[in-house]
Amino acid sequence: MNSHIDLPKAIDREVENTPGKKAIAMSAFATALRQMPAIIADNGGYDSAELVTQLRAKHAAGGNTWGLDMYQGKITDMIDLGVMESFKSKYQVLMSASEAAEMILRVDDVIKCAPRARNEGH
Repeated sequence: MNSHIDLPKAIDREVENTPGKKAIAMSAFATALRQMPAIIADNGGYDSAELVTQLRAKHAAGGNTWGLDMYQGKITDMIDLGVMESFKSKYQVLMSASEAAEMILRVDDVIKCAPRARNEGH
């Protein structure tokens, strides 16, 4: 599974069953994952719009092992290139990114809180 293409779809399916603000956060996370292939292609100096549309079409046709070949500037089957990512490493990267985002949000909540009233006598 290409986490930047297939994972947002799975998250979007789960958003439909999730009430409240949690669904908004999940949807934003899916949007961020969708942007990753374009960011990677842009950083490589390639036409991200072209590569990402090709990649999405390939995944829609069932080619879920396809990804971006940044050496050639095209989409390629990652198995043919010998690129194999373990589930455990992908899981850890996603968990670390999620935890970092959560920490940032918590800091924002702390900053927004009104200061406590202080008693001069104590």
